[in-house]
Amino acid sequence: MLAGCGTAPQNTEPEAVDALPAEEALVLPAYPDEADLVALPLAGAPGEFRFFVDGRSISAGQDGVVRYTLVARSAAGVHNVSYEGMRCASGELRIYALGRGREWVSAQGGWRAIRPGGAQRWHEALYREYFCRMKQPVRSSREAIDALRRKPATDY
Repeated sequence: MLAGCGTAPQNTEPEAVDALPAEEALVLPAYPDEADLVALPLAGAPGEFRFFVDGRSISAGQDGVVRYTLVARSAAGVHNVSYEGMRCASGELRIYALGRGREWVSAQGGWRAIRPGGAQRWHEALYREYFCRMKQPVRSSREAIDALRRKPATDY
């Protein structure tokens, strides 16, 4: 009996190059407290929002995603709270949850590119200067907090 002659069928689909690791399971942090907020040194026009990161919420996952709680506060005292993640290797952002009455509400949506010079310049600043320098995630929350406290205001 002869074994089949010939070659195995060729896989015509391209191989994924630099495939991103699977995203870790989402665990929402405690809602931010004023005492834990670290100011994002971002220059802006008077009357614009000021931005803060909850130092307790910062985590650098094994999946290359830096997760954190962002608080945006207007001069009038209005504030927006969101729990977000930055995928450093690909320069993408995802909003996992929004704050409503000191509770988290799931946000619908996937990953989107962080655009240089975009309307949400604070995301570009967090990405380039604090959490993902040279597309490499910070190694710890302490490293991220130290960078935020040490860095002068940047105008994007």
